[in-house]
Amino acid sequence: MELPEHISIGFFKSKKDKLAISAAAKGRIDTNRAYLDNILQQGNTYYGINTGFGSLCNVRIKDDELSQLQENLVTSHSCGMGDEVPEEIVRLMLLLKVHGLSQGYSGVRTEIVQRLVDFYNLGIHPRVFELGSLGASGDLAPLAHMSLPILGLGEVRYKGEIMPATKALEIVGLKPMSLAAKEGLALLNGTQFMSSYITWSLTQAKRLLIWADVIAALSADAFMAKNEPFRHAIHRVRPHKGQLDTAARMLQLLADSEIQSVPKEQVQDPYSFRCIPQVHGATKDVVDMAAGVVETEINSVTDNPIVFHDEDAIVSGGNFHGQPLALQADFLAIAMAELGNISERRTYLLVSGQRGLPPFLAPEAGLNSGFMIAQYTAAAIVSQSKQYCTPASIDSIVSSNGQEDHVSMGANAAVKLRKVIMNVQRVLAIELLTAAQALEFRRPKKTSPALEKLMNELRKTTSFMAKDTILHEGLIAAERFLDKDPEEVTGMKF
Repeated sequence: MELPEHISIGFFKSKKDKLAISAAAKGRIDTNRAYLDNILQQGNTYYGINTGFGSLCNVRIKDDELSQLQENLVTSHSCGMGDEVPEEIVRLMLLLKVHGLSQGYSGVRTEIVQRLVDFYNLGIHPRVFELGSLGASGDLAPLAHMSLPILGLGEVRYKGEIMPATKALEIVGLKPMSLAAKEGLALLNGTQFMSSYITWSLTQAKRLLIWADVIAALSADAFMAKNEPFRHAIHRVRPHKGQLDTAARMLQLLADSEIQSVPKEQVQDPYSFRCIPQVHGATKDVVDMAAGVVETEINSVTDNPIVFHDEDAIVSGGNFHGQPLALQADFLAIAMAELGNISERRTYLLVSGQRGLPPFLAPEAGLNSGFMIAQYTAAAIVSQSKQYCTPASIDSIVSSNGQEDHVSMGANAAVKLRKVIMNVQRVLAIELLTAAQALEFRRPKKTSPALEKLMNELRKTTSFMAKDTILHEGLIAAERFLDKDPEEVTGMKF
């Protein structure tokens, strides 16, 4: 497939196996590189192209050392540490870097972009590490590790095996490449590490937002909660988009439920049920806002300097600064963590022995502990997510002898955002299994057709817990269950 001129977050939902550089993109890249080659022959000085980097920007490099300069940049900046970046994120880094360079303002040769395409298509995934980027001057260390295999350096994952890049290149019939002027800088400057983590998080968040509503509806019937708080009149007088959408979806999910037709004794339900539209909806609005910022970012030129062949200028600026992403990643982490926060509260109510449900949803409670400790697990995960929500973007540490004196820490924000997203799925999985257990105590009454279909699908991998068993296995099955498309599981269109 050829990358579209503009990538949306929705683009990443489909599995695309192969990339190709379009004729239009190749034309832009070639035109831009030809301009750079021509202007370099005039002997002018340009940051990072024929000078040192960072605070060494005033050191002029000889013309016959420009290739070595770029290769030195890649090797010296390969300082990553910590956990290895998951392969699915590395693939996003490759894709987004290809898309950024294909805008035609980075001064690279088409061959360099094609080599990244080759890595993507052949499944050669450079080993990248989570720690090392300050989220400004580009994601230097992670993108350096991503770029090493172009030179035949570093390690890659190929067909499930870790191997030297040279071995992988030999297997697929490729040879290491040398870098020309500007190319190392173009590869390392950019926000593709941050962008990849946040893009992944947004695609997962959009799925989990639907699941949060579905599971909340199942919990509502299991807890004998009212559907009154979801009626349109309440929300049309406070018409936040996410709130309106959530309320309508809750009514849709609970439509034709026998349990909803049972008269309720309570006047009101606790906030974790009554305020589902307001809480889930607010998170949805943040996700939409973040998606807009990220879509702008991944379709932008974020390296430095930028080669404007169409304006006859090479301009050094700060498009690599990750502040827009850092702020959104922090806010998105907070918003998504709240889905887990309110989910755990519903789980707590379901195991609390209220409204005719046995304590901890355990048949023969006392002899059996039931779902007592499942709620503990949810609480522990929620607490960890809250700790991850301390904003990274409020920090900045001076680097490069003061030349880079304000940084975004967006890379750290993006990495911990992914951890929050994964935790939210775990907490929702605990609520799902708990709600399914509670619903069995309402039989023979049925919930809505959509939620009964969900129950039938869930029971293919989990079962009612009639006596204490190793609950971990059911929780992991429920977590994996949430990888499914909620529309397929419920038979509803959201």
